[in-house]
Amino acid sequence: MSTTSHHPPHAVEPTRRDRSLDERLADFIRAAYANAPGVQRWFAQANLTADDVQAVADLEKVPVLSKDQMIALQAQEPPFGGFLAVPIEQVHRIFQSPGPLYEPQGAEEGWVRPGVSVLRSVGFGPGDVVLNALSYHFSPGGFLLDGVLRSAGCTVVPVGVGAAELQVKMLVDLGASGFAGLPSWLMTLLRKADEMGVPRAQIRLRRALFSAEPLMPADRAYLIEHYGLQIVNAYATAELGFLAYDTEGAPMMRLVEEPIVQLVDRHTGRHVQSGEVGEVVVTNLNSTYPLIRFGTGDLALYHDPAPGISRQQERSIRLIGRIGDAVKVRGMFVHPNQLRAALTPFGVTAFAAFVRRPTTRDEFVLRLVGGEEAQSQQERLLATVRELCRVSVDAVEWVRELGEQAGKIVDERSWNA
Repeated sequence: MSTTSHHPPHAVEPTRRDRSLDERLADFIRAAYANAPGVQRWFAQANLTADDVQAVADLEKVPVLSKDQMIALQAQEPPFGGFLAVPIEQVHRIFQSPGPLYEPQGAEEGWVRPGVSVLRSVGFGPGDVVLNALSYHFSPGGFLLDGVLRSAGCTVVPVGVGAAELQVKMLVDLGASGFAGLPSWLMTLLRKADEMGVPRAQIRLRRALFSAEPLMPADRAYLIEHYGLQIVNAYATAELGFLAYDTEGAPMMRLVEEPIVQLVDRHTGRHVQSGEVGEVVVTNLNSTYPLIRFGTGDLALYHDPAPGISRQQERSIRLIGRIGDAVKVRGMFVHPNQLRAALTPFGVTAFAAFVRRPTTRDEFVLRLVGGEEAQSQQERLLATVRELCRVSVDAVEWVRELGEQAGKIVDERSWNA
């Protein structure tokens, strides 16, 4: 594997205020290298040892580890690819994200402090009863946000997604003041409340945290105008927790203080300059499951108000797209390989998926090639897709051929409205 220069032309040197972070990073790298064989092997491919990374500026020496590469490593050495750095008895939970990608969670809580700061930016705190509508099933989003909300002093109602009428009733009965989850799901709940004849005065929501999908400007304006909500829109990933947030409805999102977030050229691995687009790459300082220079696959425009001297939380990014084949549908990443695994046993010879957004909810449509036997099993086929991908299909179109779209997930959504 090729490596980057140890002294790239526009690496950001740590400021004096970052020295303690440099020391913590060096300790983290040493422990990860000593305890996780996968980390040792990843460093060895770049002719590195733990001693080569003593500060944040040294991270550029480490090749970016993509999610697809981690999936391959876990397949070669199940279940964690050699990246588990503690004995299994110290692992509290094991999650699975699309890919599949296994993610162990231990006693570490480094993701809590930045998460609490994000929540408090719009006033979440003691006395708030919050519906947590991120999934608690398989993926870590619901559990991790649950812990952050409780650490902020909130009372959590773990509802996940589904049962809209029941969730409306809980909003009213519990006097819930907060919501956390997909913006499209809150819009669905509020429309359902109107259909049920619930007076808006009985909806006592005051603040919301949105994540896992873009917040449409029109939806944000509606929620503020009609419900007076204070809104924080957060960028987070299942593996890494909160990374950036915005409370003003601006396209740029301010980075959190930790973990270490870098914007890098996807071809060279070097830091991009302010005003350039790079891949979001993160080092998590997680003693259980150390991810060093983990590539999220997200592309973002980078802004640094004072290059070379600013702190991370003073910098900002604007998400503009993704690298690779996975597409996020209703907050869950779906990869073509998942669809292939679900569809092939039923005799489907080719497939394409289309993600659309005709209203405020993602629409997931499959276009399939298959004979009568495959078509006769459509109900079981869709149940299998829902089980493996954790996203339900809205419509199926059986066709004779697909051409260049075969095997792809086509994102037809527009986020400019």
